[in-house]
Amino acid sequence: MTTLLSYAIAVGFAATGISALGIFATTNIARQPEVAATIQTVFILGAAFIEALCLLAFVLGLIGG
Repeated sequence: MTTLLSYAIAVGFAATGISALGIFATTNIARQPEVAATIQTVFILGAAFIEALCLLAFVLGLIGG
């Protein structure tokens, strides 16, 4: 049961991190539309890193638990 709870917490943190990135990216694109492509690239990379860390936590939880 604790493993399921830790997975839920990891997914919650990932969702929170990605939504925060989305908010900041949208705000910055609204302020400076000329650098939208660069901001979108950084957002996608950040979201990918957050997802990779969440998947790593999931796999380590499966191995350890």
